[in-house]
Amino acid sequence: MQLHSTILGEGQPVLILHGFLGMSDNWKTLGNEFSEAGFQVHLIDQRNHGRSPHSEIFNYTELAKDVKEYVETQGLKNVILIGHSMGGKTAMTAASLFPHLVEKLIVVDIAPKYYAPHHQEILKGLAAVDNATLDSRGDADEVLAKFVPEKAVRMFLLKNLFWKEKNRLGLRLNLAVLSKEIEELGQALPGQYTFSKPTLFIKGERSNYISPEDHGLIEKHFPDSRIVTIPRAGHWVHAENKKGFYDEVMRFI
Repeated sequence: MQLHSTILGEGQPVLILHGFLGMSDNWKTLGNEFSEAGFQVHLIDQRNHGRSPHSEIFNYTELAKDVKEYVETQGLKNVILIGHSMGGKTAMTAASLFPHLVEKLIVVDIAPKYYAPHHQEILKGLAAVDNATLDSRGDADEVLAKFVPEKAVRMFLLKNLFWKEKNRLGLRLNLAVLSKEIEELGQALPGQYTFSKPTLFIKGERSNYISPEDHGLIEKHFPDSRIVTIPRAGHWVHAENKKGFYDEVMRFI
């Protein structure tokens, strides 16, 4: 699995893993800022997302192995690993399975617990987009709006559109597999998995993905961890309060 990535700058490697239905491009602005601060930033498309290959196999063990293979292929050392949402679950799994590769871990707005599937309407909307005959991105937005009323969420999702051929739009996502394996998305980190190196959990003030009841579970898996809350931000912490997010990450690394 040769993951697609965009590499920015020089210095200690910082690997960034996007969330479900996202892609590496979502992190380009922050990636540039981290690279300007003296880090080599690797913006990675996870399997079945962005420009990375598609696969029928989709679970956190395989996603973590993809990260390991990427680190080894690139010859990276002392990696700082950042993951948001689904990417946070991948990052937790990779750090637990391959701790020798990771110096510090940053998990963005996700806990190591189980989450029930909750993306069904979004997946239905993307399927409708994928099956429609579209002449423009505006047409795609009209189709998706029947399922996803929030304009900001639609704009995020429609970044997956690309011109398959002249006058024909398609989605980069492997929508069939992601829909079929949706239960895998919410799986908890296995109870025996731990990572003892410095770990930062970043929570959005307006998000309910990490609750006070999760703090004990986080400490069990990540004994050298702390949790910070970014004000004026929901689940997309890094987009909704970019400065607050950047400042907390830089303090930690």
